[in-house]
Amino acid sequence: MNYNDKIFRLVSNTKNGETCSETTFHYKQIENILTSEYSGEKIKYGHLIGLVDEDGNIEMRYHQINNKNELMTGICKSKPEILENGKIRLYENWEWTSGNKSKGQSIIEEI
Repeated sequence: MNYNDKIFRLVSNTKNGETCSETTFHYKQIENILTSEYSGEKIKYGHLIGLVDEDGNIEMRYHQINNKNELMTGICKSKPEILENGKIRLYENWEWTSGNKSKGQSIIEEI
């Protein structure tokens, strides 16, 4: 699976997350290396880097500056689902490595 030039938007997130429906992720992929810049409402700027396996699963690390000017970091594992319309939905399990170090789940979909 190749995520290059795909744009994703949040569908759902647990309360301890900072992404929201305004957050947009623009994925770039070269071979199995994935990167993205993102922003929206609670996030001034964010960046992620990850590895994509042969099934399209992503293991990533992210860092972002939120609207409180805090630097936040975390880890995430994403599992893809191909929707009937051919778009990709990603089911994400993430964990803050800064702040309160809590865990959460989110879903993002290709737009």
